[in-house]
Amino acid sequence: MDIAQKLSILADAAKYDASCASSGTSKRNSREGGLGSTTGAGICHSYTPDGRCVSLLKILLTNYCIYDCQYCINRVSSDVRRARFTAEEVVKLTMDFYRRNYIEGLFLSSGIIRNADYTMEQVVRVARMLREEQGFKGYLHLKTIPEASPELIAQAGRWADRISINVELPTPADLERLAPEKNLGRIRGAMTTIQRRIDQAKAEVKETTKAPPFAPAGQSTQMIIGATAAQDREILDQSSSLYRHHKLRRVYYSAFSPIPDASQRLPLMAPPLVREHRLYQADWLMRFYGFQAQELTTPEAPQLSLEMDPKMAWAMRHPQSFPVDVNTASREMLWRIPGLGVRNVDRILQIRRWHRVTLADLQRLRVSLKKVLPFVQTADHHPREIGSAQWQQTLKPAQQLELFAPAIGVVTGEL
Repeated sequence: MDIAQKLSILADAAKYDASCASSGTSKRNSREGGLGSTTGAGICHSYTPDGRCVSLLKILLTNYCIYDCQYCINRVSSDVRRARFTAEEVVKLTMDFYRRNYIEGLFLSSGIIRNADYTMEQVVRVARMLREEQGFKGYLHLKTIPEASPELIAQAGRWADRISINVELPTPADLERLAPEKNLGRIRGAMTTIQRRIDQAKAEVKETTKAPPFAPAGQSTQMIIGATAAQDREILDQSSSLYRHHKLRRVYYSAFSPIPDASQRLPLMAPPLVREHRLYQADWLMRFYGFQAQELTTPEAPQLSLEMDPKMAWAMRHPQSFPVDVNTASREMLWRIPGLGVRNVDRILQIRRWHRVTLADLQRLRVSLKKVLPFVQTADHHPREIGSAQWQQTLKPAQQLELFAPAIGVVTGEL
């Protein structure tokens, strides 16, 4: 099997890992269907710590795997075409693509071959060869294996900009049922070790700029959604715990996709993609808008609404909190107004230092008045308090539009 055939197989196999975000750009196509296409298999996009969007070669070192995770297309019992790169082939591919300006970095993951330590050694070897032998200064994201020795994970953090360990499923019971070789406690223990190394490296850099960095772009993880009966409330609780205890940069959500020869334990159909979108919106609210996980769902309704975004759903459950006077409310309360994002809240706070905010000011900020009017009070707009039942009628058109809102809102934060 030549290197192009391996690339076709292992780039396609890597597409199931969502923990390397895609920007959706299509400006760097070399030709339709070519290896340099940034929208085809093998090329993805991510963001560096300074906010730049970079194109990455996204591949598996191998799709052989000794584990039998029921949701994974590359599980040991799966009848798929297998391939394996050598470390030298990955290095050559990365440098060739980089020199042609197709990519600016590498996202490298792998199935487990022989054992966790052997696999991790091969992944680390690729990173070390790129950094030391090739002088590669581009972006490196390495997928680490929680069962690997702490020394190997430490080496991965030395060479990589970002490292990640996938929790895969939201609850320990889910993992025990569908991926018995994996253990959530062990995964989170590895995350704790990584976070301590990151914190230690940051402290050392403050003392001397010559201190070696350790995964300066932090760590991330991924959860598969819809492969089990786990509800959104459980998923968000798990994400909140990961952010709080391990300071993750991102939790990525990947809607389960049915696979060939699937186990009877798995659902026959994929969950609606809008559910994945709602989880990303809820995740954004937890990270940047001051919401707690428990606020976004209720014990009686543990699933996020598919008909409206989580902030709108929260507002509908709390009519007593509205309308909000944008001239006197705190930043935290302004964040909770549907239709206002973090950036526009900052602008409103600046405007009201000079004069009282009016509807014309909101229009100049390009705020959707149709969406915010029932929730705000301005110098020239004083809506009456209305009950939840009346809001159902008032907000119905906005809800219908919001259902198909583009996913880019998750990136900008304008919820």
